[in-house]
Amino acid sequence: MSLDEILSVTGKPGLFKLKTRTKSGFVVESLIDKKTAIIGINHNVSILKDISIYTYETEVPLKEVFQKIATKESEGPAIHHKVSKKELQDYFSEVLPNYDEERVYASDIKKVVQWYNLLQSNDMLSAINEEE
Repeated sequence: MSLDEILSVTGKPGLFKLKTRTKSGFVVESLIDKKTAIIGINHNVSILKDISIYTYETEVPLKEVFQKIATKESEGPAIHHKVSKKELQDYFSEVLPNYDEERVYASDIKKVVQWYNLLQSNDMLSAINEEE
């Protein structure tokens, strides 16, 4: 399992594991409830491998951010994504001290933490760490 098989779909909660591609979109499985769904090509789909977080120097791939969180939490769950904006920003500053606070919003941090916890609870972190 790698991040190029994990999708985020705008307007739908959580993450999805890509099962197959079709002419008209994707067949996916929700990491939240394990239900299979068809996502049409008209949906805005992001592949986690293509997402990066802005820092003051460069962009850090999401995979590296997940690895930093996993190291900080000893592969355990991170803080809950519904904590206050200040708590999320303080936590993210510990994980990625040089993140660009003007370009990375609290809603972005919330998604990253939620996604990490979903991957962690589905026992998918080790596969992502091994991916090269």
